[in-house]
Amino acid sequence: MAKTTMKDKATPKPSPAPRVTKTLAKKFLARVPEQNVFWCTDGHVFRDINELKDALTRMSDQTFCFHCNDEKKDFSRWIRDVVGDEKLAQTLETIQERERAARILEERCSLLASKAR
Repeated sequence: MAKTTMKDKATPKPSPAPRVTKTLAKKFLARVPEQNVFWCTDGHVFRDINELKDALTRMSDQTFCFHCNDEKKDFSRWIRDVVGDEKLAQTLETIQERERAARILEERCSLLASKAR
């Protein structure tokens, strides 16, 4: 019988996010179809991640917490399922502070904008 080592039991690492090409950057920054917009509990509607980024700087902590808490990950789910940016979605999944989420979105949007040129 073969010995099982700890190395054999290691969980596989998730595959790395694809390199952000000009095409992907444009896709991630693009407006989503009207049927896939994000309806925020405060009445705002987000049609792309730039609108979400801008709204996070003005959004109340209460509104943010409604959408991002232990049970709900609305922003990260929308970014993953509709926008398609898996890396950004994964990063936001564990964030529960509005200011931190805003900084992360600011950095990602800046990177994507530089790649989209």
